[in-house]
Amino acid sequence: MSSSDDHPQTRFTETRFHGASVLRARRRTFARTGARAQLRQLRETGRYDAFRLRWQPAYDVDRDRWPCPRPVFWDSDVAKWLEGACYLLAAGPYDPEVDAAVCELAAMIRSAQQEDGYLNVYFTVVAPERRWTDIRDMHELYNAGHLIEAALAHSKYYKTDFLIEVAEKYVRYIRSVIGPEEGRLHAYPGHPEVELALLRLHAATGSADALQLARYFVEERGNPTGQDGEHFYDWEARRRGDSPWKRPDAYPVSGEHWHNQSHAPILEQRSIEGHAVRAMYLLTGVADLLCLENSNMADGKKDAYFEALTGLWDNMVDRKMYLTGGIGAMKQWKGFGIDYFLPQGSDEGGCYNETCASIGTVMLAERLLHLDLDARYGDIMELCLYNNIMTGMGLDGASFTYANQLASSEAQPSRRERWFEVSCCPPNLMRLFGSLGGYLWDYGAVAAGPPGEVFVNVHLYTTAVVTFEVEKQSVSLEQRSNWPWEGTVSFNLKAPPPMNTTIRLRIPGWAQGKFTLSPTPDPTAAAEGVTFGANGYLVLPPAYTTAHPSFRLQIHGFEPRHLAPHPRTGQRTLALARGPLIYCAEDADNPWVLAPGGPAHFRGVAISPASPVREARRALRARPGFRARWDEAARAYREDEGAGDEEGEEESYVELRSEAWGRDTTAWDRKRAGAAPGLTVDDEEGWEDRKRELVFIPYYLRANRGGEGHMRVGLLRK
Repeated sequence: MSSSDDHPQTRFTETRFHGASVLRARRRTFARTGARAQLRQLRETGRYDAFRLRWQPAYDVDRDRWPCPRPVFWDSDVAKWLEGACYLLAAGPYDPEVDAAVCELAAMIRSAQQEDGYLNVYFTVVAPERRWTDIRDMHELYNAGHLIEAALAHSKYYKTDFLIEVAEKYVRYIRSVIGPEEGRLHAYPGHPEVELALLRLHAATGSADALQLARYFVEERGNPTGQDGEHFYDWEARRRGDSPWKRPDAYPVSGEHWHNQSHAPILEQRSIEGHAVRAMYLLTGVADLLCLENSNMADGKKDAYFEALTGLWDNMVDRKMYLTGGIGAMKQWKGFGIDYFLPQGSDEGGCYNETCASIGTVMLAERLLHLDLDARYGDIMELCLYNNIMTGMGLDGASFTYANQLASSEAQPSRRERWFEVSCCPPNLMRLFGSLGGYLWDYGAVAAGPPGEVFVNVHLYTTAVVTFEVEKQSVSLEQRSNWPWEGTVSFNLKAPPPMNTTIRLRIPGWAQGKFTLSPTPDPTAAAEGVTFGANGYLVLPPAYTTAHPSFRLQIHGFEPRHLAPHPRTGQRTLALARGPLIYCAEDADNPWVLAPGGPAHFRGVAISPASPVREARRALRARPGFRARWDEAARAYREDEGAGDEEGEEESYVELRSEAWGRDTTAWDRKRAGAAPGLTVDDEEGWEDRKRELVFIPYYLRANRGGEGHMRVGLLRK
């Protein structure tokens, strides 16, 4: 791997989690139970054996599904699991069952590659005649991207080019089919992802084909006259005998291309549109291209792409993001609605918030921090991670959510599933938490600085230590905290002279600039001048870190606070938050919502910003996770006698309690059936006199304790 490869998926091994922390617990759950649980699903559904290039029963069941049979995604499901498994193996503990499966899958993937370099299970076994005929919908390039990332992870852990050779051969083949040259397809992926994978491959290996393809995919996207004077997706539809106006149910409008962000060139897009995961993967690729070509790209072009990126980011966060960091109000296309359309539940008209979309947001935020060190990106990264992402996995490591509504309903209660027909989210969670150490901070030698100048930018707080080399000298920074429950973070820097280390610490926006640094900088030593800039980072210069290699940061603002949505959402609601965590109410703590005639799913329940909020420390015991051993001879799972009892660990958390009121419906009950709807204000009796105590838990802990699946984040404002 190239030493200049600064991607978190490459550098995570330089970070070691230790001690007790929420993030370490999530990662440990995947290592102990999650990886094997997903492996079981891959085997049982036929995905694992698909790379043997034999007919699978699912091909018969799903072959005629239009426009996209579900098995066309299988390559990516397997590749993401393989990638995540390599990350978990690299950071430990070692799991021989996972190791054996990775090695077997790698061999199958290599043997499945065709002589010309093509590598795709479905279009090799089921429909070889349809290769590259529907690039918009058939996910060939999307699958290729995940296979490339799996190859990179495999190479990093096993120190071999066994799958890198496969990836580079595939990229050379794709480059021979797609590109600006006459006679080639002027195409780009319907589901972006391969762009960021190609850029990672180039960073690791120097592949010129990978860089050329990634750049072409970004710049060609949305060209209205790209292929023979037509938009490419219109042209390819006519070529295969379809009408460009024919649309799948998931596509919102016939003849439009904003579902996959190809309605206009990226530089001309002013609002975030379409499928949320596709948008995040695309913009991550654009941001990474800017990171990679920062010194080579003309200033005007570089500025234009950066303005497009930040403009789309601002539109998304300001007008289309939920309080939990979730994005995508529309279930139909798993994506963005109009500005400020942010209903809490499906019974209110929307709220999808796919787990993968928030993972993509974290990936984009991490790249933007390399381009523009601004705490607003770190704030969103943290918001997504601790809320919409962590709620996507159960404490058992073997149950998941795909969509993450802020309010349950009869049609969609707050519950988890073991697997999904389209199962992109579980292995995506696994690869994120496997490489999570790479997202905590970025660091290295100061570019174009004098020898010995080192920096560490701290974006996320937990308990961990990073160790890296600069000029053959080892530098380490350790942080210890009880984040996200408490705001005290202790640091210890080890940097031998003559290293001069600048440390920048993100002060979250919700802290409103309130923090305490200890020891206090010496006011008589001008060089120790610590600054807190408009970008939200506290800067500790070398003079301070040399004088005080051990220091403590106390971030204030951990008191419970009430959050209100933007007035243009039309929602008069309040939600509770504490630190980076968003809270919700569940029937498991509030069974009175289940009473006959009660406020099911907390509809009609209100809280007041004037009411005090009380805290209590609690512990939630995780349900036992799946822990079993694969018996190859029997082709079945057996109970693992050496599983231990770690699955019964407790999760400590801070519970919140506040007063709540229900709506008084007496006047409505007296209303004559069939009479005109509505009551005059004078007749409407308002709120019940009786107060109730409402218990709140962190949103990420929902659906872990049974119950009837009643849950809500935003409650009416009294």
